[in-house]
Amino acid sequence: MRRLLVTSAILIGLMGCAGSSSSSPQNSDGVATLTGTQIASQNCVSGTVVADRAVNIVTTVAPITSIVSSIVGDTGTVITGLVPEGTNSHTFEPPPSAASVLEGADVVFINGLVLEEPTKNLAEANLRNGAVVCELATAVLPESDWIFDFSFPKSGGKPNPHLWTNPPMAIDYATVILDTLTHIDPANADAYKTNHEAFVAQIRSLDDATKVATATLPIESRKLVTYHDAYAYFARQYGWQVVGAIQPASFEEPTAKDVVALIRQVRSESVRAIFGSEVFPSPILEQIGKETGVTYVDVLRDDDLPGEPGSPEHSYAELMRFNFVTMVESLGGDATALNSLELANVPDKAKYPQ
Repeated sequence: MRRLLVTSAILIGLMGCAGSSSSSPQNSDGVATLTGTQIASQNCVSGTVVADRAVNIVTTVAPITSIVSSIVGDTGTVITGLVPEGTNSHTFEPPPSAASVLEGADVVFINGLVLEEPTKNLAEANLRNGAVVCELATAVLPESDWIFDFSFPKSGGKPNPHLWTNPPMAIDYATVILDTLTHIDPANADAYKTNHEAFVAQIRSLDDATKVATATLPIESRKLVTYHDAYAYFARQYGWQVVGAIQPASFEEPTAKDVVALIRQVRSESVRAIFGSEVFPSPILEQIGKETGVTYVDVLRDDDLPGEPGSPEHSYAELMRFNFVTMVESLGGDATALNSLELANVPDKAKYPQ
């Protein structure tokens, strides 16, 4: 998202989660009803079986495109991404030409949790009979585990949607993708299963390396002030604290008052680094770093994969490694476990808009 968080309570705040849930909800007759997660999961595997031709998949943000491609492999299934890399996915409006792409899809994989509503609406208006929109985050995360915070307040009804920055949740995404593709394309079920197993093994190694690298940082150093509020689920998984997020709206810079307030908050929290975005650099944030004596690091990529499409480093796993190494080393930790991790090069023939 691109709005500016300016007040003390918004710029620097503690994460909060939705309240815990109890048993399955029931209707007035006492009969158990499906949860939102169950409905989303069932919808993903409700598409029409495809035979005698390649399956057509449409995806949204690049990390999801990459995860889907890891499961697809060399099966001949066609993957087309819609959201250009380096684009604000929260405000992205698909062009009219996207309608024709969506018309040919057998399944559209989106993140969900209200991240890509314009794309979802366009898909639902143009999908052919038997095609489905599969909302991955909505399918894997129960409402009781949604995170609401300073950028995504509970009063707004939109939880933080960035599950993919937590690698174990990317495995959950991959499992939903596997189930979906196995249902609509049973002829390639064995290949999808093999690719899924390889992806899971790779991400578990990434998860283990992230734990090792995190352990090199004292707890009081595991504090994040980022440009984009994308690491809430990462923080919960690995014992970090998201102190705040700094997000200019429409390329505008903070006012002098905002800057003074932020400087005070960064100092009071003893933050060791401020993490900006490679895509949206901010001279003001750099100046805040100088004023506070805090390192300003402006290379986090959020959902913009490193390298060029088709290159070995252009992948979800390499994106996460890059961001985690950047955070750990900038805060004074040792990222050797991450840097030495061998990540398999999976053939990626997906179309990534730039």
